[in-house]
Amino acid sequence: MSDRVIAITGGHGVLGRAVLEAAVAEGLGVAVIDHARGRSVPDGVLELAAVDLTDGAAADRAVSAVIERFGRLDALLNIAGGFVWQTTDDAEPAWDRMYALNVKTALNAARAALPALKRSDEGRIVNVGAAGALKSAAGMGAYAAAKSGVHRLTESLAEELKSTSVTVNAVLPSILDTEQNRMDMPDADPATWVQPADLARVILFLASPESRAMTGALIPVTGRV
Repeated sequence: MSDRVIAITGGHGVLGRAVLEAAVAEGLGVAVIDHARGRSVPDGVLELAAVDLTDGAAADRAVSAVIERFGRLDALLNIAGGFVWQTTDDAEPAWDRMYALNVKTALNAARAALPALKRSDEGRIVNVGAAGALKSAAGMGAYAAAKSGVHRLTESLAEELKSTSVTVNAVLPSILDTEQNRMDMPDADPATWVQPADLARVILFLASPESRAMTGALIPVTGRV
């Protein structure tokens, strides 16, 4: 069993669950941080529910609970986020909400985790951006702008931490093969989409010591779309 400990924000979502299962299979120490309660977690996994990561103090408390339980933190996986499709003239613009759910959650979690990550010999932050933020499409403005913020946060933080053990990278997935996406796009071919388990493997590589030569990278994970 590895002595490395990872914290997964948004761990009860589809991607978060795939990362959780792969991490447990690797023998990692795992903490799940989520706003809602999800399915039961495997034995030994720390579940921190009802955590509002848009609140910096709540992020601090969550990370402190991880340290109290495991005594260390080696990698933060920022999977928490949100998506909305809406045109710019929508009566209730979601730009602030998309910024809060995607950028503020990653920023607050990273700020809370940095002291512990710097103490690790191989500290890691892995963010989840979006391939769709590289060139936005109709109805994607709020989401793409927020994920672009995640990309810039990744690059900036990577530069700031080059004198430490901590690397910061992001994955940029396209469409994930989820039940919700299949319902929303019934005419699409999900065989071309990204499987959550495959993306989880990429994320865990970036969270591992073997990725030490990479920092500030924005890595497309786009399946065959």
